Amino acid sequence: MFITFEGIDGSGKSTQARLLAEALRAAGRDVVLTREPGGSPGAEEIRRLVLEGDPDRWSAETEILLFTAARRDHLERLIDPALGAGRIVISDRFADSTRMYQGLSRGDLRGVVDKLHSLMIGREPDLTFIIDMDPDVGLARARGRNGTEERFEDFGADLQYRMRQGFLDLAREFPGRCRVIDGNRPVETVAGDVAGIARAALG
Repeated sequence: MFITFEGIDGSGKSTQARLLAEALRAAGRDVVLTREPGGSPGAEEIRRLVLEGDPDRWSAETEILLFTAARRDHLERLIDPALGAGRIVISDRFADSTRMYQGLSRGDLRGVVDKLHSLMIGREPDLTFIIDMDPDVGLARARGRNGTEERFEDFGADLQYRMRQGFLDLAREFPGRCRVIDGNRPVETVAGDVAGIARAALG
């Protein structure tokens, strides 16, 4: 099974992805935990290009190509081989993030994202957790990390509000695989809900 976590910056999705992987491993499951952009050596190189530097470093169109290139490498080298070997793959972000960030951030480019995804990726997750978070709280959390990968946080709160609504709309667009989880609660409470849904899906 291919499970992804999505949400705005600072929503806690990375923590929840890690906690689910730990819970499933403790239950005897063979789990691969990965992230996007990244997850393979080539994709990690592209990660540095897109997540660091000035917000205006790339146009949205160029970003779409860079993220898709990273995702294709990730798919070829890690995701598809792991799924083919019968392992559970949990990814912190996947194509839905590109649909939101590049598709909505600077004009309506969602159609371009979807066409490129269909052409070069052609895979959707089996289960997607959207960790819903108050945008102001998420942005404060993200900025509090004091890391180097803050290019999208530097677009400001307006983008976070649009992304939050975009992710909620995405859940309505793909109800078969998306589950919206209230992230404005204690980490352990959120993790319990996530684990319960994942276990039910895995059977």
